[in-house]
Amino acid sequence: MSFSSWIEGVVSSPILLLLTLLTLGVIFVNGWTDAPNAIASCVATRALSPRTAIGMAAVCNFLGLILTVSVNSAVTDTVFTMVKFSDNEKESQIALCAAMAAIVLWACAAWYFGIPTSESHALIAGITGAALALGEEGGMRFSVWSRVLFGLAFSVISGFCLGWICVKIILKLAKNAKRDAAKRVLRRLQILSGAANAFLHGSQDGQKFIGVLLLSVAAAKHASPPDTIPFWMILLCSVVLSLGTALGGNRIIRAVGMKMLRLEDYQGVAADAAAAIGLGICTVYGLPVSTTHAKTTAIMGAGAATRIRAVNWSVAKQMVLAWGLTFPGCGLMGFLAARLGLTLCA
Repeated sequence: MSFSSWIEGVVSSPILLLLTLLTLGVIFVNGWTDAPNAIASCVATRALSPRTAIGMAAVCNFLGLILTVSVNSAVTDTVFTMVKFSDNEKESQIALCAAMAAIVLWACAAWYFGIPTSESHALIAGITGAALALGEEGGMRFSVWSRVLFGLAFSVISGFCLGWICVKIILKLAKNAKRDAAKRVLRRLQILSGAANAFLHGSQDGQKFIGVLLLSVAAAKHASPPDTIPFWMILLCSVVLSLGTALGGNRIIRAVGMKMLRLEDYQGVAADAAAAIGLGICTVYGLPVSTTHAKTTAIMGAGAATRIRAVNWSVAKQMVLAWGLTFPGCGLMGFLAARLGLTLCA
């Protein structure tokens, strides 16, 4: 599908226009609220100032999506195929609009309270709830959805375990190193690993939103298979995601990188390395996972490796509770919003 034909479809269809604006809004909010998790450690360890770190994240988000999708679009394929919408063009577009509206409301509430909830799983839950509201047989494809659940479990467990392991490795390697020299090396590694996290966030989350745009195109009877993603769509998602990252993020940075654990340099490097490894594996295998989950559990593991009580478990508990509420909460919002929209437009 060419950019010009997509523009013609948007201009001629008010519902498709609204759906496109809501989808771009969700991408922007994701960059605003979710991307800062990737570089929270860099700020917490003072390796970078908040402004510099957010600028780096914006650039790396852009590059992560642009460079990765041309090689591997497995995450996009998972999002595109995990639910089935109605064959009715109007109903499908209304349901998708409702899902996007629910996700934006959920994300804004999370930002307001400074809770690093998962935009990825809010997206997945909202779309699934809206698809189920249509009452279509096979609306939720469990064979694909099982990959989402596996990715959730893997990102949480691997984040904590790899954070723990990376701390132990760094402490062993730096045992006889001079403090000032070790600190300089760790600062450089912190910036590098933070950039890797931001790059992989762009790859992971950007691919999810491309999947949503493809769903909107398919709903408008202009189906396009995920393995032939138009470059204009990749570029559009990259720009909006990076713009959102550049304009926000301080609340989430404070919650992840400062309140939960007072990070030392070696812990920040370990957490970023652990999260990057987990995100990289999931991206290759098409598992749509959360940067928030991977990074936050990696920080927990890095802190616990030194001393269990070093982690502020009350803050960690609040985050885990927010994650647990995301699937049912955003799924229900998507379902109810879709039912309301279908009723009003009947």
